[in-house]
Amino acid sequence: MGPIRRADDRDDRDGRADGKVEDEQARRWNGPAGNAWVEAQDMVDALFAPLEELLVEAVPAGQGGRVLDVGCGTGGTTVALARRLGAEGECVGVDISEPMVEAARARAAREGARASFVRADAQDHVFGPAAFDAVVSRFGVMFFEDPVQAFTNLRRAAKENAGLRFIVWRDIAENPFMTTAERAAAPLLPDLPERRPDAPGQFALADADRVRRLLEESGWAGIGIRPVDATCVLPEARLIPYFSRFGPVGLALPGTDERTRARVVDTVRAAFDPFVHGAEVRFTAACWQIDAHASGPIPAG
Repeated sequence: MGPIRRADDRDDRDGRADGKVEDEQARRWNGPAGNAWVEAQDMVDALFAPLEELLVEAVPAGQGGRVLDVGCGTGGTTVALARRLGAEGECVGVDISEPMVEAARARAAREGARASFVRADAQDHVFGPAAFDAVVSRFGVMFFEDPVQAFTNLRRAAKENAGLRFIVWRDIAENPFMTTAERAAAPLLPDLPERRPDAPGQFALADADRVRRLLEESGWAGIGIRPVDATCVLPEARLIPYFSRFGPVGLALPGTDERTRARVVDTVRAAFDPFVHGAEVRFTAACWQIDAHASGPIPAG
Protein backbone atom coordinates (compact mmCIF):
# COMPACT_ATOMS: atom_id res chain seq x y z
CA MET A 1 0.00 0.00 0.00
CA GLY A 2 1.47 3.31 -1.04
CA PRO A 3 1.58 6.53 0.96
CA ILE A 4 -1.79 8.00 1.77
CA ARG A 5 -2.68 11.54 0.83
CA ARG A 6 -4.25 14.13 3.11
CA ALA A 7 -7.97 13.50 3.40
CA ASP A 8 -10.54 16.23 2.95
CA ASP A 9 -12.87 17.19 5.77
CA ARG A 10 -15.97 15.47 4.36
CA ASP A 11 -18.03 14.02 7.21
CA ASP A 12 -19.56 10.57 6.74
CA ARG A 13 -20.87 9.94 10.22
CA ASP A 14 -24.56 10.37 9.51
CA GLY A 15 -24.71 8.63 6.13
CA ARG A 16 -26.97 5.59 6.24
CA ALA A 17 -28.77 3.57 3.60
CA ASP A 18 -32.57 3.65 3.88
CA GLY A 19 -34.57 0.49 4.38
CA LYS A 20 -31.84 -1.39 6.18
CA VAL A 21 -33.14 -4.70 7.49
CA GLU A 22 -31.35 -6.28 10.44
CA ASP A 23 -30.16 -9.70 9.31
CA GLU A 24 -28.71 -12.71 11.04
CA GLN A 25 -25.26 -11.15 11.35
CA ALA A 26 -26.68 -7.98 12.91
CA ARG A 27 -28.64 -9.96 15.47
CA ARG A 28 -25.62 -12.07 16.32
CA TRP A 29 -23.14 -9.22 16.76
CA ASN A 30 -25.60 -7.08 18.70
CA GLY A 31 -26.27 -9.98 21.07
CA PRO A 32 -24.11 -12.63 22.75
CA ALA A 33 -21.25 -12.56 20.25
CA GLY A 34 -20.78 -8.81 20.47
CA ASN A 35 -21.03 -8.80 24.24
CA ALA A 36 -18.45 -11.59 24.50
CA TRP A 37 -15.95 -9.58 22.45
CA VAL A 38 -16.51 -6.50 24.60
CA GLU A 39 -15.96 -8.42 27.82
CA ALA A 40 -12.79 -10.06 26.47
CA GLN A 41 -11.42 -7.15 24.44
CA ASP A 42 -8.04 -7.02 26.21
CA MET A 43 -7.50 -10.74 25.67
CA VAL A 44 -8.51 -10.54 22.01
CA ASP A 45 -6.29 -7.51 21.37
CA ALA A 46 -3.28 -9.30 22.84
CA LEU A 47 -4.07 -12.53 20.99
CA PHE A 48 -4.18 -10.92 17.54
CA ALA A 49 -1.57 -8.19 18.11
CA PRO A 50 0.80 -9.61 15.42
CA LEU A 51 -1.95 -9.18 12.82
CA GLU A 52 -2.77 -5.66 13.99
CA GLU A 53 0.85 -4.74 13.29
CA LEU A 54 0.48 -5.80 9.64
CA LEU A 55 -2.35 -3.32 9.19
CA VAL A 56 -0.70 -0.47 11.06
CA GLU A 57 2.52 -0.76 9.05
CA ALA A 58 0.51 -0.29 5.84
CA VAL A 59 -0.09 3.36 6.76
CA PRO A 60 2.86 5.80 6.63
CA ALA A 61 3.69 7.23 10.03
CA GLY A 62 2.92 10.86 10.81
CA GLN A 63 1.61 11.79 7.36
CA GLY A 64 -2.00 12.39 8.31
CA GLY A 65 -4.88 11.32 6.13
CA ARG A 66 -8.14 9.54 6.75
CA VAL A 67 -8.37 5.76 7.08
CA LEU A 68 -11.43 3.50 7.31
CA ASP A 69 -11.23 0.44 9.59
CA VAL A 70 -13.92 -2.07 8.53
CA GLY A 71 -15.33 -4.38 11.19
CA CYS A 72 -13.43 -2.40 13.81
CA GLY A 73 -14.80 -4.32 16.80
CA THR A 74 -13.83 -2.69 20.07
CA GLY A 75 -11.46 -0.28 18.33
CA GLY A 76 -7.99 -1.58 19.15
CA THR A 77 -6.79 -1.47 15.56
CA THR A 78 -8.62 1.81 14.89
CA VAL A 79 -6.86 3.54 17.77
CA ALA A 80 -3.48 2.08 16.77
CA LEU A 81 -3.96 3.39 13.23
CA ALA A 82 -4.97 6.81 14.54
CA ARG A 83 -1.74 6.98 16.55
CA ARG A 84 0.20 6.00 13.44
CA LEU A 85 -1.42 8.74 11.34
CA GLY A 86 -0.46 11.48 13.80
CA ALA A 87 -2.12 14.74 14.76
CA GLU A 88 -3.23 15.56 11.22
CA GLY A 89 -4.95 12.23 10.63
CA GLU A 90 -8.10 10.40 11.65
CA CYS A 91 -9.18 6.78 11.61
CA VAL A 92 -12.89 5.97 11.29
CA GLY A 93 -14.06 2.58 12.51
CA VAL A 94 -17.26 0.97 11.28
CA ASP A 95 -18.94 -2.07 12.80
CA ILE A 96 -22.40 -3.61 12.87
CA SER A 97 -22.23 -4.23 16.62
CA GLU A 98 -23.53 -1.49 18.89
CA PRO A 99 -21.90 -2.97 22.03
CA MET A 100 -18.51 -3.08 20.33
CA VAL A 101 -18.84 0.41 18.86
CA GLU A 102 -19.71 1.78 22.30
CA ALA A 103 -16.63 0.07 23.74
CA ALA A 104 -14.52 1.46 20.89
CA ARG A 105 -15.69 5.01 21.53
CA ALA A 106 -14.86 4.65 25.21
CA ARG A 107 -11.39 3.33 24.34
CA ALA A 108 -10.67 6.21 21.97
CA ALA A 109 -11.81 8.72 24.59
CA ARG A 110 -9.56 7.17 27.23
CA GLU A 111 -6.55 7.27 24.95
CA GLY A 112 -7.26 10.67 23.42
CA ALA A 113 -7.08 9.16 19.94
CA ARG A 114 -8.22 10.92 16.78
CA ALA A 115 -10.66 8.11 16.04
CA SER A 116 -14.40 8.12 15.45
CA PHE A 117 -16.86 5.28 15.03
CA VAL A 118 -19.97 4.46 13.01
CA ARG A 119 -22.46 1.76 13.94
CA ALA A 120 -23.46 0.47 10.48
CA ASP A 121 -23.17 -2.35 7.99
CA ALA A 122 -20.24 -1.45 5.72
CA GLN A 123 -21.95 -3.36 2.89
CA ASP A 124 -24.44 -0.56 2.25
CA HIS A 125 -23.61 2.34 4.57
CA VAL A 126 -23.35 5.66 2.70
CA PHE A 127 -19.83 6.83 3.53
CA GLY A 128 -19.72 9.52 0.88
CA PRO A 129 -17.61 9.35 -2.29
CA ALA A 130 -13.82 9.42 -2.13
CA ALA A 131 -13.80 10.01 1.63
CA PHE A 132 -10.79 7.86 2.60
CA ASP A 133 -7.12 7.59 1.74
CA ALA A 134 -6.95 3.94 2.79
CA VAL A 135 -9.25 1.08 3.84
CA VAL A 136 -8.12 -1.67 6.21
CA SER A 137 -9.66 -4.56 8.10
CA ARG A 138 -8.60 -7.32 10.48
CA PHE A 139 -11.10 -10.18 10.30
CA GLY A 140 -13.92 -7.73 9.52
CA VAL A 141 -14.83 -8.43 5.88
CA MET A 142 -15.77 -12.14 5.96
CA PHE A 143 -19.36 -11.59 7.10
CA PHE A 144 -20.87 -9.73 4.14
CA GLU A 145 -24.02 -11.23 2.66
CA ASP A 146 -23.03 -9.82 -0.74
CA PRO A 147 -19.24 -9.37 -0.92
CA VAL A 148 -19.28 -7.70 -4.35
CA GLN A 149 -21.78 -5.10 -3.15
CA ALA A 150 -19.71 -4.57 -0.01
CA PHE A 151 -16.34 -4.17 -1.71
CA THR A 152 -17.93 -1.95 -4.37
CA ASN A 153 -19.34 0.25 -1.61
CA LEU A 154 -15.88 0.46 -0.03
CA ARG A 155 -14.42 1.30 -3.46
CA ARG A 156 -16.82 4.25 -3.71
CA ALA A 157 -15.64 5.44 -0.31
CA ALA A 158 -11.98 5.30 -1.35
CA LYS A 159 -10.06 8.04 -3.14
CA GLU A 160 -8.45 7.22 -6.45
CA ASN A 161 -5.26 5.22 -5.74
CA ALA A 162 -6.27 4.69 -2.12
CA GLY A 163 -4.89 1.47 -0.67
CA LEU A 164 -6.84 -1.50 0.59
CA ARG A 165 -5.37 -4.02 3.03
CA PHE A 166 -7.25 -6.70 4.93
CA ILE A 167 -6.44 -9.84 6.85
CA VAL A 168 -8.67 -12.92 6.61
CA TRP A 169 -8.39 -16.58 7.60
CA ARG A 170 -7.00 -19.12 5.15
CA ASP A 171 -8.50 -22.59 4.75
CA ILE A 172 -10.24 -24.21 7.69
CA ALA A 173 -7.85 -27.18 7.47
CA GLU A 174 -4.90 -24.85 8.07
CA ASN A 175 -6.47 -23.46 11.25
CA PRO A 176 -7.24 -26.45 13.48
CA PHE A 177 -7.21 -24.35 16.65
CA MET A 178 -10.23 -22.41 15.40
CA THR A 179 -12.42 -25.52 15.09
CA THR A 180 -11.08 -27.64 17.97
CA ALA A 181 -13.93 -26.67 20.31
CA GLU A 182 -16.77 -27.46 17.93
CA ARG A 183 -15.21 -30.73 16.74
CA ALA A 184 -14.75 -31.92 20.32
CA ALA A 185 -18.18 -30.74 21.46
CA ALA A 186 -20.16 -32.04 18.47
CA PRO A 187 -21.13 -35.40 20.07
CA LEU A 188 -22.48 -33.54 23.10
CA LEU A 189 -24.04 -30.62 21.22
CA PRO A 190 -25.63 -32.17 18.12
CA ASP A 191 -27.34 -28.95 17.07
CA LEU A 192 -24.14 -26.99 16.45
CA PRO A 193 -24.48 -25.18 13.10
CA GLU A 194 -22.70 -26.68 10.13
CA ARG A 195 -20.09 -24.52 8.45
CA ARG A 196 -21.05 -23.73 4.84
CA PRO A 197 -18.29 -22.91 2.31
CA ASP A 198 -18.47 -19.33 1.01
CA ALA A 199 -21.29 -18.44 3.43
CA PRO A 200 -20.77 -15.34 5.57
CA GLY A 201 -18.51 -16.35 8.42
CA GLN A 202 -14.98 -16.90 9.60
CA PHE A 203 -13.69 -18.76 6.52
CA ALA A 204 -15.82 -17.10 3.84
CA LEU A 205 -12.75 -15.60 2.11
CA ALA A 206 -10.39 -18.54 2.48
CA ASP A 207 -10.28 -19.17 -1.30
CA ALA A 208 -7.68 -16.78 -2.70
CA ASP A 209 -8.94 -17.12 -6.28
CA ARG A 210 -12.45 -16.20 -5.15
CA VAL A 211 -11.12 -13.19 -3.25
CA ARG A 212 -9.32 -11.99 -6.37
CA ARG A 213 -12.50 -12.31 -8.47
CA LEU A 214 -14.60 -10.49 -5.88
CA LEU A 215 -12.19 -7.56 -5.72
CA GLU A 216 -11.84 -7.32 -9.50
CA GLU A 217 -15.62 -7.24 -9.87
CA SER A 218 -15.76 -4.51 -7.23
CA GLY A 219 -13.38 -2.12 -8.97
CA TRP A 220 -10.13 -2.80 -7.10
CA ALA A 221 -6.85 -3.20 -8.99
CA GLY A 222 -3.27 -4.29 -8.31
CA ILE A 223 -4.46 -7.19 -6.18
CA GLY A 224 -1.79 -8.98 -4.18
CA ILE A 225 -2.49 -11.97 -1.95
CA ARG A 226 0.18 -13.48 0.27
CA PRO A 227 0.04 -16.04 3.09
CA VAL A 228 0.76 -14.87 6.62
CA ASP A 229 1.40 -17.23 9.54
CA ALA A 230 1.20 -15.46 12.88
CA THR A 231 2.00 -17.04 16.24
CA CYS A 232 -0.79 -16.21 18.68
CA VAL A 233 -0.45 -16.65 22.45
CA LEU A 234 -3.15 -16.96 25.08
CA PRO A 235 -2.68 -17.47 28.84
CA GLU A 236 -3.71 -21.03 29.70
CA ALA A 237 -5.91 -19.62 32.45
CA ARG A 238 -8.00 -17.86 29.77
CA LEU A 239 -8.52 -20.92 27.58
CA ILE A 240 -11.80 -22.11 29.11
CA PRO A 241 -13.30 -18.59 29.15
CA TYR A 242 -12.17 -18.28 25.51
CA PHE A 243 -13.85 -21.35 24.09
CA SER A 244 -16.88 -21.14 26.37
CA ARG A 245 -17.71 -17.60 25.14
CA PHE A 246 -16.60 -17.50 21.50
CA GLY A 247 -17.55 -19.41 18.38
CA PRO A 248 -20.36 -21.95 17.90
CA VAL A 249 -19.71 -23.65 21.24
CA GLY A 250 -19.74 -20.34 23.09
CA LEU A 251 -23.09 -19.46 21.54
CA ALA A 252 -24.58 -22.88 22.31
CA LEU A 253 -23.47 -23.34 25.93
CA PRO A 254 -25.85 -20.82 27.57
CA GLY A 255 -28.79 -22.90 26.37
CA THR A 256 -27.58 -26.17 27.91
CA ASP A 257 -28.18 -27.65 31.34
CA GLU A 258 -25.45 -27.55 33.98
CA ARG A 259 -24.46 -31.20 33.59
CA THR A 260 -24.10 -30.97 29.81
CA ARG A 261 -22.17 -27.74 30.11
CA ALA A 262 -19.69 -29.33 32.54
CA ARG A 263 -19.19 -32.32 30.23
CA VAL A 264 -18.64 -30.06 27.23
CA VAL A 265 -16.11 -27.89 29.06
CA ASP A 266 -14.12 -30.92 30.27
CA THR A 267 -14.18 -32.58 26.84
CA VAL A 268 -13.22 -29.47 24.92
CA ARG A 269 -10.48 -28.47 27.35
CA ALA A 270 -8.83 -31.88 26.88
CA ALA A 271 -9.00 -31.48 23.10
CA PHE A 272 -6.89 -28.32 23.33
CA ASP A 273 -4.00 -30.12 25.07
CA PRO A 274 -1.80 -30.14 21.92
CA PHE A 275 -1.81 -26.34 21.97
CA VAL A 276 -1.00 -25.95 25.68
CA HIS A 277 2.63 -25.30 26.60
CA GLY A 278 2.91 -24.75 30.33
CA ALA A 279 1.19 -21.51 31.26
CA GLU A 280 0.59 -20.56 27.62
CA VAL A 281 -1.62 -21.63 24.76
CA ARG A 282 0.06 -21.15 21.38
CA PHE A 283 -1.28 -21.63 17.88
CA THR A 284 -0.62 -20.44 14.35
CA ALA A 285 -3.15 -18.14 12.70
CA ALA A 286 -2.94 -19.07 9.01
CA CYS A 287 -4.19 -15.98 7.16
CA TRP A 288 -4.14 -14.13 3.88
CA GLN A 289 -2.92 -10.57 3.65
CA ILE A 290 -4.73 -8.98 0.72
CA ASP A 291 -3.58 -5.69 -0.78
CA ALA A 292 -5.14 -3.69 -3.62
CA HIS A 293 -5.72 -0.10 -4.66
CA ALA A 294 -8.60 1.93 -6.01
CA SER A 295 -8.13 2.56 -9.70
CA GLY A 296 -10.35 3.19 -12.70
CA PRO A 297 -14.14 3.33 -12.94
CA ILE A 298 -16.33 2.20 -10.07
CA PRO A 299 -18.79 -0.56 -11.02
CA ALA A 300 -22.40 0.59 -11.29
CA GLY A 301 -24.93 -0.59 -8.75
